[in-house]
Amino acid sequence: MAGIPLTTRYASRGPSHRRPPRNVVPFLVLLAPGLIWAGAAAVLALWWNDTTAVVGVTGWLTGAGRITGLLAGYACAVLLALMARVPLLDHSIGTDRLARWHALGGRCTISLILAHTLLVIWGYAIASRTNVVDQTTLLVLHYPDLLKGTAGFLLLVITGIVSARAARRRMSYETWHYLHFATYLAVFLAFGHQLSNGADFVANRPAQLAWYALYLGAAALIAWYRFAVPVRHGLRHRLTVSAVRTEAPGVVSVHLTGRHLDELGARPGQFFRWRFLTRGLWWTANPYSLSAPPHPRRLRITVKADGSHSEALAHLGPGTRVWAEGPYGGLTADRRTAPKVLLLAGGVGITPLRALFETLPGQVTLIYRARRTEDLALRAELDAIAAARPTTRLHYVVDGHPAPTAPHPGAYPAPDAVPPVHLLTPHALSGLVPDLAEHDVYVCGPPGMTDAAVRALRGAGVPRRRIHHESFAF
Repeated sequence: MAGIPLTTRYASRGPSHRRPPRNVVPFLVLLAPGLIWAGAAAVLALWWNDTTAVVGVTGWLTGAGRITGLLAGYACAVLLALMARVPLLDHSIGTDRLARWHALGGRCTISLILAHTLLVIWGYAIASRTNVVDQTTLLVLHYPDLLKGTAGFLLLVITGIVSARAARRRMSYETWHYLHFATYLAVFLAFGHQLSNGADFVANRPAQLAWYALYLGAAALIAWYRFAVPVRHGLRHRLTVSAVRTEAPGVVSVHLTGRHLDELGARPGQFFRWRFLTRGLWWTANPYSLSAPPHPRRLRITVKADGSHSEALAHLGPGTRVWAEGPYGGLTADRRTAPKVLLLAGGVGITPLRALFETLPGQVTLIYRARRTEDLALRAELDAIAAARPTTRLHYVVDGHPAPTAPHPGAYPAPDAVPPVHLLTPHALSGLVPDLAEHDVYVCGPPGMTDAAVRALRGAGVPRRRIHHESFAF
């Protein structure tokens, strides 16, 4: 059996007649960008209405500087709102899609800020017939609020640099997360100079009020959803650790108990940002998915040791207080559009899909890939779910040489080493799921595995709208 992955199957014994829930995601996915672009058009209209003519090189340079400045100021407010973790946006659009929009918007914003700064300095220097250095000194030291604006500009540029992929690889999630709080300070410092120096605001009271409303609205969303709500939930639900159990090498489940947990509105497939109020962990909140359907008095997460924070969870003691921020994520049953569903998990990516495997109605297939047999976390639970639900199919795919295990129903003989990519091809996936193109597919795993899976699924004829995945990669 060389070259054949170890696979365990449970066959479906009949189709489901339950209709899948309607998918409401595309509406907000299309509406949100439309609203953002409409706001940008309104900002450009503000410049157009206040500009009677553009004359000479100076006029073109300063005009372009005004446009890029207005768009940069508007983009800062939009970026803050996108990452305020508003439940309506987060649950419908998805945390990872919002994060991608935020990252793309951040790069555009930094570019606009740099262009605004250079164009204004250059245009003013030509108009006053001085050099760029003297003009910069004059603007920073003598124009209202520009010294604070310069500090905000430098903070935003530094944040943009540490957000670059090459820089992110060299720092922990916790460090990256807290460096991003500098963005709030940067926006606060830069806000004043927009109104005190911007030609489109100085004598335009309605524009000033609209700008205040834009920024105060974004600030209110952040204050409420990122600070007030987590504190309220912590006091209301009183979550504590009840037990920590080993599931696989380097993988533990953290069991939590609390009060009125049904009020959180958590759903299978979602995650929280968990803050464990113990030494070394209280200062940061990391995202981990629920690995079991939520219960009014119990929640569970399953975590792989991959950094100081996740490694420390194995040593949590019973009674440790926990604050949970969320629920977040759109990897839920609402994404489903077809009667048949494939869940494709890699490694600890099984956690949200295990909860969906238990709760999604109808015909559901789970493919769970791990490097070794002993790395198949939650295997006993998955077997029990498959045995209890006649409309499910369960495939374990193990790369490499599995360690000897107890006999398992329907298991193939142990294979030779099989590279992970062999599963993630259109041919391999279609072999496991012959009618693959008729399925909705939920994917969760490491970023490389997820990217390869999406390419393989598209190659197998699965429409992009039916491939659902989220990533916590920062």
